[in-house]
Amino acid sequence: MEQFTAHEGLVVPLDRGNVDTDAIVPKQFLKSIRRVGFGVNLFDAWRYLDIGEPDQDCSGRPLNPDFVLNQARYQGASILLARDNFGCGSSREHAPWALADFGIRVLIAPSFADIFYNNCFKNGLLPIVLADHDVDALFAACAAAPGFAVKVDLSAQTVTWPGIDRVSRFEVDPARKHRLLHGLDDIALTIGHADKIRAYEAWRRKEEDWVF
Repeated sequence: MEQFTAHEGLVVPLDRGNVDTDAIVPKQFLKSIRRVGFGVNLFDAWRYLDIGEPDQDCSGRPLNPDFVLNQARYQGASILLARDNFGCGSSREHAPWALADFGIRVLIAPSFADIFYNNCFKNGLLPIVLADHDVDALFAACAAAPGFAVKVDLSAQTVTWPGIDRVSRFEVDPARKHRLLHGLDDIALTIGHADKIRAYEAWRRKEEDWVF
């Protein structure tokens, strides 16, 4: 998993609450577990004017010009700004896969659904919870200034705004922070205890040989 220490990027505002995982990546695209290739179907029902199908070439599909991700000023955005309860609905891990494959590294919202929040850390995304007034101010800044970008520092746990002396601080669980800073997924975390695992298996083979 790619390490996350600090990131500066363009902010794209998705001004909707209770965005569920079926909106993030619709159910018909959940036929693969390869973790890649889902970016073209991120927010599929909102991004396109037709109905998407699995393995479809999306390059010629009609885009919805009113959807924020299709607007020229937000092309290349890597920080998604959202409202309350982002990622609610089913527990599909494809949702953070689609966001990451699209190029999103950071999500900022007043709250996230628990399972989605946990899945983000396991897949190299940083979900940041900020107070409502900070999120409201970020939405206003995005609307007022094309090209609005912020810098996120995970070590310092800060979001720094450009051009003004404003820093928003966020909380993050130390274990999750460690996971992102060092690029550790579940497998890498387990491998880090390989010596203890081997020692336990050797003890078990000796003391509980009947199992083998």
